[in-house]
Amino acid sequence: MTPSPTARRGPRRLIALLGATAAGLAMVACSSGGGAEDPADAGSESDSGGGTSGSAGDVGGTLTVFAAASLQEAFDVLLAAFGEQHPDVEVAPAVYDGSATLATQLEEGAGADVLATANEDTMERITTAGLEASTPEPFATNTLVIAVPTGNPEGIADLPDLNDTTFVICAPAVPCGDATVELFGLTGFAGAPVSQEQNVTAVAERVVNGDVGAGLVYGTDVAARSGELEAVVPTGADDVVNNYPIVELEGAQPAAAPFVEFVLSDEGQAVLSEHGFGAP
Repeated sequence: MTPSPTARRGPRRLIALLGATAAGLAMVACSSGGGAEDPADAGSESDSGGGTSGSAGDVGGTLTVFAAASLQEAFDVLLAAFGEQHPDVEVAPAVYDGSATLATQLEEGAGADVLATANEDTMERITTAGLEASTPEPFATNTLVIAVPTGNPEGIADLPDLNDTTFVICAPAVPCGDATVELFGLTGFAGAPVSQEQNVTAVAERVVNGDVGAGLVYGTDVAARSGELEAVVPTGADDVVNNYPIVELEGAQPAAAPFVEFVLSDEGQAVLSEHGFGAP
């Protein structure tokens, strides 16, 4: 029996359909670069962002930073800028406190990705405990000053003048307190503070609030409150300089190393300089 015209068209339509489908799949593969991309080309594209501090979105996850209280103003700016450059990173509010307090929290199991302290001795506690994932890098310096209210109403010019007013210092266990003890020892000053605070921010706030007539803080703390405080540079201050190190912590999220690099970069150093910190 001779096939009908309809029956003969069936196989032809099937062949045509299969041909069109194959051609369509080939076009899709070409347009997506599927399978034919040179691995070297792929590598060069992913590297175009310039390493760990490269293009936005090259890292993700979260970022939690522990930082000395004196770094708050500068690090708030640095973290905001880092978050803008890496929108896939969830930047948690930084934890600011005395360096010794932060070290104790980490030793007791607190979770963080990056630690920045106000001196090297406190950072040594972290490395001794094996809590670091990289070598600590110095990134800034700071110097003690006497903070007085704007206008310096009591006319304080140097450390001996503190005997004529009430003043506060940081506790010796924290970097600003350790530096204060060293400064007093170098100059032979033996005045008695009315209290010892757990971080430098608390000292500055007591002067701002009028609780005391003066306080020993870092120059950056006065700069951050330029409308409320003035700085008096005491004799011997240049011989007591705090070096600030930063480190990626053990078990840190992927964003930790890029953030450390950002702090050490020209952009990060410019932010720190604008807030009164010296170069490392």
